[in-house]
Amino acid sequence: MTVTATERQTAMVGQPAPDFDMASTKNMEKLNENVKLSDYQGKWLVLMFYPLDFTFVCPTELTTFSDRYEDFLDIGADVIGISTDSVHSHRAWVNTPRDKNGVADLKYPLASDLTKEVARDYGVLIEDKGIALRGLFVIDPEGILRYKVVHDLNVGRSAEETLRVIQALQTGGLCQAEWKPGQETLKS
Repeated sequence: MTVTATERQTAMVGQPAPDFDMASTKNMEKLNENVKLSDYQGKWLVLMFYPLDFTFVCPTELTTFSDRYEDFLDIGADVIGISTDSVHSHRAWVNTPRDKNGVADLKYPLASDLTKEVARDYGVLIEDKGIALRGLFVIDPEGILRYKVVHDLNVGRSAEETLRVIQALQTGGLCQAEWKPGQETLKS
């Protein structure tokens, strides 16, 4: 299956990240607390777009990032999962045990992009399907997009690699291929 994202995108590395204000699972009981880009000012932020709740690859990614959530917090980063599903679907999925294909005990919020505007802005919307490609975006504490990777639906992302990239960006230096935290950066 060949899928392509929307042509219109404003998410460009080195530029301010597109703003957003989406319903979320921050308050699981009332579902009345949105997530906004401005809420994360002063922190690194990982936006992780995924196609749909209750699918096969998605729970493996979301739970892996949740299991490593403390590692993200330890480096001054936070995480938001985003799909075009409703917050009600998100809540049902978060309340579903992991052994039943759920994401129980997820440590970060899931945001609902029902209008699909955020997925369009970030260039990951598959228009004819109404779902997002797997897009991962790292935004710095000043709101500048510093990293993005977008790929097909069949392959999940790595929390370990995302942590490594954020730590490399935080050095402010030149980090060679396979750089790992604690290693020297390159001298220019």
